[in-house]
Amino acid sequence: MALSAPLSLRRTLLLGILLPLFGFVVINTVVLYRQALAGADTAYDRTLLATAKSLGEQLEVVRNGDQASVRSSLLYSALEAFEADNRSRLFYRVSGFHGEMVSGFENLPPPRARLPDQKIYAALVHFYDDEYQGAPVRMAVLLQPVAGEAGQGMATIQVAETLELRQTLARQILIDTLWRQAALVVVIVLVVVIVVQRATRPVRSISHALAHRSDNDLSPLPTNSAPRELLPLLEATNQHMQRLSQLLDHQKRFVRDTSHQLRTPLAVLKTQVQSARRGDVPPLQALDEIGHTVDRATELANQMLALAKVEQLRQDRDAPVVDWGEVVRAVALDLAPLIADRGLDFSLDVVSAPVRSHEWALRELGRNLLHNAIKHCPPESRLAVGMVCDDRTAALSIRDSGPGISDHLRERLFQPFATDHGARPSGAGSGLGLAICHGIVQSLGGSIEMDNRMVRGRIDGLDATVRLPLVHHETEAAHGQ
Repeated sequence: MALSAPLSLRRTLLLGILLPLFGFVVINTVVLYRQALAGADTAYDRTLLATAKSLGEQLEVVRNGDQASVRSSLLYSALEAFEADNRSRLFYRVSGFHGEMVSGFENLPPPRARLPDQKIYAALVHFYDDEYQGAPVRMAVLLQPVAGEAGQGMATIQVAETLELRQTLARQILIDTLWRQAALVVVIVLVVVIVVQRATRPVRSISHALAHRSDNDLSPLPTNSAPRELLPLLEATNQHMQRLSQLLDHQKRFVRDTSHQLRTPLAVLKTQVQSARRGDVPPLQALDEIGHTVDRATELANQMLALAKVEQLRQDRDAPVVDWGEVVRAVALDLAPLIADRGLDFSLDVVSAPVRSHEWALRELGRNLLHNAIKHCPPESRLAVGMVCDDRTAALSIRDSGPGISDHLRERLFQPFATDHGARPSGAGSGLGLAICHGIVQSLGGSIEMDNRMVRGRIDGLDATVRLPLVHHETEAAHGQ
């Protein structure tokens, strides 16, 4: 089944405001009509009570054999004075002391058995709705005391009135009120529509601006005219677009740098192959040169891929906890043949340091730094690797005995393809190792420093120091929850 399209913000606001309003008007109309009917009943019940009392005043007690009975001399024409107009009719019945018919309409329904206590009128009268001759009527039942020389007793007087006049009055009250309510509803609807239209205008403007942007336009959205409720959304969108822009710039730079850097070794390799075919150099020498060029091209490609992977590491917020000390020890073991080949006086002193990172990132960081130090250490010189921890951070230090870094290189030390044409020979590397290290350290929230070690005013080596935040047990538990 196809999912229905979500409602727009304007339609949601309009429906959320106007539907309850119309529902309230409908409920209020029903309640108002009932209240109008109740008010009309209260008003016209006075007429019924007056009619019943007028009938009671026309009663007298006469002697009928051994018993006293009630007699009425009232004519029906006397009730015309109590009829408001010709839209309603009055019916009455007078019953004697023993329920016998005295005068009036004989088929008028008898009164209900029990007369409840009255609160509006003090007389012994009861009002209720009934039906007579197939039409609804309002019935008033009055218990009228009658006394005379012949005796005394309680007569029952019933007066019924049709409801046309009451309903007409209630409808008139309802109509007079409804047109005012209708005018108020129209005003509210207009105000709501205008306010909702104005309130959603910034959203429509932003949607229009985004829809008409080019594919490569990742500039931030303007926030100066946006309402405060939209600012968190706009700021989050701008931050996301900034990250996308950085990622896109990184990809463009990666493609540009890769094509530029790989062009040189591939051209050299082609020249060496052509030279070997012509027999300019002995075959073994040609193969050695070709192998050396392939190795350098492979190393460059691997470092370019590592640099691209570092950018992915920046977007990863759910890395595991890894023991940095164990990773450094494993990297040193992998590079042990290089250390032994140069006859270095190597020392390793690391401790357990739990940090939040992927293991490949820590391996790449340690391998680049340690490999750099091995290449620039003179044979049989000293190379020391140590690690210390405090309450918050772990610090890895690699102290080599090389020529250090020049002032020229320090200004662009962590930029890709930055090489030192002074102290450090350009042929020693591609210039990507420190850029990779710097990117990894930044993504992990740490810092990296490269300082020349001075002894008696001369450079005695280079100290590389990397600091990363430790993961404590409490922090790890909170992260796991």
